Amino acid sequence: MFRCAARAITPKQIVEVIGAAMAALAILLALPASAQSHRNFPAHALRGELLINEPPEGLLNGRPARLAPGARIRGDDNMLRMSGALAGQKVIVHYTRENGTGLLQDIWVLNATERANRMWPTTEADARAWVFDPVGQTWSRP
Repeated sequence: MFRCAARAITPKQIVEVIGAAMAALAILLALPASAQSHRNFPAHALRGELLINEPPEGLLNGRPARLAPGARIRGDDNMLRMSGALAGQKVIVHYTRENGTGLLQDIWVLNATERANRMWPTTEADARAWVFDPVGQTWSRP
């Protein structure tokens, strides 16, 4: 019966394994830095302060608001969050509403980089009057 003979590991193979490990480590170390980057938001997203009292009920800019069934909440690290995890916390968000019902559909909890961009519409009237740059993710008044 033929059996494989043990092979010696060559120096070239050792260098390849170390190189792959270093590349994987570099990617892992870069992940937290990318979490603070600016995400792309749709032009119809508005900014507000959200307080979820008892899901799906909450307050948006001090007024009663309700989450739509299937609403998506993304945390400041862009990971999906459950509404119960945000209960009792006041957070600055960008949000969109469902057409017709007005329920909150998409919610993004803003990170420090995104909160620094102070010029973002808070009402639909502002969004219609201002000009949106989708590449720079900035608004300007005409």
